[in-house]
Amino acid sequence: MLRTITVGSCVSVQGTFERQLENGKIQVRVGERVFAGNPVAKKAD
Repeated sequence: MLRTITVGSCVSVQGTFERQLENGKIQVRVGERVFAGNPVAKKAD
């Protein structure tokens, strides 16, 4: 599943969902790298 996170105040990363952390952040994988950040809210219908 593809997910988008924010890292810092203005950097977004989109990658494959890895896992949810205890602090509410999630990890996504982009190639060999794993990034952790706050998930971006889904778009309202």
